[in-house]
Amino acid sequence: MAACGLLRCLSSNFSTALPLLTRSAPISPLRLASKHYFQRSFSTSSRLLAALKFTDKHEWIRVEEGGIATVGISNFAQEALGDVVYCGLPEAGTQLAQHDECGALESVKAASELYSPLTGEVVEVNTLLADTPGLINKSCNKDGWLMKMTVAVPAELDTLMDEAAYERYIRSIED
Repeated sequence: MAACGLLRCLSSNFSTALPLLTRSAPISPLRLASKHYFQRSFSTSSRLLAALKFTDKHEWIRVEEGGIATVGISNFAQEALGDVVYCGLPEAGTQLAQHDECGALESVKAASELYSPLTGEVVEVNTLLADTPGLINKSCNKDGWLMKMTVAVPAELDTLMDEAAYERYIRSIED
């Protein structure tokens, strides 16, 4: 078990451990694993959230390599909706303009329309949401994504809010 922990630490912090491993005297794995240079550190800012852009309608978008954008709703939106019980999404191949209505979410509290954050073509929808729309509540930024689309007008990305601007926007509407 200690060896597994050691290997896991080595894979994440190999450069700090290399000088110790080249020593001629053997060092026990337990002694190595207890040292500060094998402890993992985690950043409080998520790379996933840092890459997100937001609309004032509470949709998020993340552009992946290859120019395909993944679209979902924000945590603020899913909390406001409550338990999502239905998710209506456009079909793959649908052409959307920025701000076009493109679907709907229904919850035990309310119903809400979805709007396209960008101009482009829908290339995939999250089919898991048809049977388990609650994924939106459980993992709105990961497993609960709504659709993937092309980015026909990249300049539209500049009109969206980054995470910090979106947080300020949420605070302004809550007051």
